[in-house]
Amino acid sequence: MAYIFSAPVLPVLLKKLQETLFPYIKNNVKEYLRAHWEEEECQRDVGLLRKQAQEDSSLDGAVLIPLESGSGEEELERVIQAVVDNVHWQMSLDRKTTALKQLQGHMWRAAYATGHVKGEIFEDVVPAIRKWREAGMKVYIYSSGSIEAQKLLFGYSTEGDILELFDGHFDTKIGPKVESESYRRIAASIGCATNNILFLTDVPRGRWPASPVRSHLCKGGRCSLNTCC
Repeated sequence: MAYIFSAPVLPVLLKKLQETLFPYIKNNVKEYLRAHWEEEECQRDVGLLRKQAQEDSSLDGAVLIPLESGSGEEELERVIQAVVDNVHWQMSLDRKTTALKQLQGHMWRAAYATGHVKGEIFEDVVPAIRKWREAGMKVYIYSSGSIEAQKLLFGYSTEGDILELFDGHFDTKIGPKVESESYRRIAASIGCATNNILFLTDVPRGRWPASPVRSHLCKGGRCSLNTCC
């Protein structure tokens, strides 16, 4: 038997995510880009966002990200502002694009390393997961956030480094959370039949994927982990 949590937005595991981590991105993305602009990793992030922006060009309110056409400070600020506006636009729509999640993950990594943010864990989470593991169950995370971002959340949590509690991590590279095939791929990856897996998800019931995994999805909510699962 395996439990797979749809996190980080699932409140069973984490609290204050939307009040802490997402606002951190909005409030600090421009400063982060200015500080890391010349770094290869940052340029890869911007390139991925630029490509995503082109794919989104037909959407209402989409913000394109131009290439730098000069070397002056004013030109740099113009491009950085376009990236900032694109990030804010995507976040306003609760987009789950790989480009956005990759930049967010890198920003959170820097924030965790400096102690600016921590993943806040409800006090009953760690004891409950330890109890499941002692019973021979495995626990995984499947998130729209990148695997790197997941590991940062649980590696720098208010309960310390609790990564050892999880047997593996999945993100949207394996597929969207609303498609059955994504869950079948996860099951195949961990060597477990879908009827032996309980998926605890934040996805609204109306958007759940079709069978055979639908009957093994459970809408997560905040209650005691010792009584609701």
